[in-house]
Amino acid sequence: MPARFDLIVFDWDGTLMDSAACIAGSLQAACGDLGYPVPTDRDARYVIGLGLHDAMAHVLPGVAPAQYEPVVERYRHHFLARDGGTTLFAGVAELVRDLHERGHLLAVATGKTRRGLDRALEACGLAHYFDATRCADEGQSKPHPGMLQWLIAELKVEPGRTLMIGDTTHDMGMARAAGVPRLAIAHGAHEACDLAEYEPLACVADCRELGYWLARNA
Repeated sequence: MPARFDLIVFDWDGTLMDSAACIAGSLQAACGDLGYPVPTDRDARYVIGLGLHDAMAHVLPGVAPAQYEPVVERYRHHFLARDGGTTLFAGVAELVRDLHERGHLLAVATGKTRRGLDRALEACGLAHYFDATRCADEGQSKPHPGMLQWLIAELKVEPGRTLMIGDTTHDMGMARAAGVPRLAIAHGAHEACDLAEYEPLACVADCRELGYWLARNA
């Protein structure tokens, strides 16, 4: 069967990398260090995938943006201390390699900074499989469609021939705003019931189920 999608775009944290707990815990620790109210697990996980400024605005609504930087620095401190223990979800490396070998263009659209994504790609050895990547510090944060629109233009594909795969409502909202079909995966930051509100093509449980779905439908 001919491919349905020319371009497959992945979110990173919570979709390919099992890092949601690390991110949420680091954010909670940063707020605690500076005496701010510590966000609940749900609130800390909600902001995964957003750029840091938007994440701070959500978890610290009473704090002026000028005061975000110390929290960001403490977050980075805790994240770097924990990040070495994060790994790709089981089956991710094989899935990415197989999609590449089948001829799909592959990309990443992430709330990470460019420095953070480059470090993660180098550590996991997947960088050479991705044709383009876009980060939150290079444009507007999810759910704005800008990251997806940039990737689509850069790789010269049609929105309808692009598939966005992510674990958060921010990923689903970005894809919907860009007119891009979307697929949710429920092993990351947001609950399946919340993801379903954005009418994804499917909501799969994990990367094994994701691989089966893509083999049949992508």
